[in-house]
Amino acid sequence: MGKLTVLALRAVIVVLLAGSVFVQAVMVPLLASDLDGLDADVAHLAAPVLVIVVLGVLTAQTVLVCVWRLVTMVRRGTVFSHAAFRYVHIVIGAFVAAALLVFALGVVLAPGEAVAPGVVLLVGGVGLAVLGIALVVLVLRMLLAQAVAREAEATRMQAELAEVI
Repeated sequence: MGKLTVLALRAVIVVLLAGSVFVQAVMVPLLASDLDGLDADVAHLAAPVLVIVVLGVLTAQTVLVCVWRLVTMVRRGTVFSHAAFRYVHIVIGAFVAAALLVFALGVVLAPGEAVAPGVVLLVGGVGLAVLGIALVVLVLRMLLAQAVAREAEATRMQAELAEVI
C-alpha cells in the first residue's frame, strides 16, 4: 500500500472520528432535547432511540480505530500475522452489533402509528445490509487466514532452503 493511499485513508478516518465525536457531543444532546417535546403517545420512544444512536456511534468508532490499526500493520508489513485477527474479529463483532442495533431500532419504531410501516421496512433493510457487511468482512477474514498460512509456509520453506545452501 502506498504512502499516499495510507495518508488519504488516515485522513478520512480522522475526519470520520471527529464527526462521530461531534455527533456524540453535540447532536445527541440536541436530539434528546428535540425528543423531549414529543407527544405523550411517542415519548416512550425517546430513551431507546437515544441509546441506540449512542451505541451505533460507538460501533462505528470501534470499526474506525480497528481499521486504523490494520492500516498501520499494512504499512509495517505485519498484517499477515495472527495479531491482525484480533482487529478483524472486533470489526466483525462491531458490524454484527450495529446490525442488531438497527434491527432494535426497527422493533422500537414498529408498534403504533408513530412511524410509517414503510420506514420500519427500510430500517430492516438497512439492518440486513449492515449484517451483509459483517459477512463480507468474515469472508475477508478467511482470506487473511489463508494468507497467514501461506506466509508461514513460505517462511518455513525459506528456512529449509537456507539450511540446504
